Amino acid sequence: MPGLDLAQFKALLVRPVLGQLGLGGSAALNLLSGTALVESGLVWLQQNGGGPALGLWQMEPATHDDIWRNFLRFRPDLASTVRQVGGAGAGVGSAALLVSNLAYACAMARMAYVRAPAQLPAATDSAGLSAYHKQFYNTLLGAADAQRNMALFARAIAA
Repeated sequence: MPGLDLAQFKALLVRPVLGQLGLGGSAALNLLSGTALVESGLVWLQQNGGGPALGLWQMEPATHDDIWRNFLRFRPDLASTVRQVGGAGAGVGSAALLVSNLAYACAMARMAYVRAPAQLPAATDSAGLSAYHKQFYNTLLGAADAQRNMALFARAIAA
């Protein structure tokens, strides 16, 4: 199925957003690029099959709202930066932006990982990145398969 070019996606969207957030680096870049590849195949803006997840990172509105309510409200500087990345306009903070604003969706996916209690794996560790995604983004109850997704994280690393 056709989708976005992974190398362009990584270079032209993910890297600049992470730079704006001040939360970049190769590990974060590969984690966020791989997450989008795993979650949506860089194709789906709404969960395939009718679920609630939205955007290329397939974040559920409840997760989005929880990040604002229980994390960003206690980190006003970071919340302000996320708003700037999102365009600081009306609607920033709305889960609907996960579909229409790719930079905002990327920033919110990064916020989901910032809340994780463990350090990021090495930038070139596809198994570690896939396991990290499964544990801290998809969750243990989610449908992702860390073993199967290692190949997708390897693609993200290589892009």
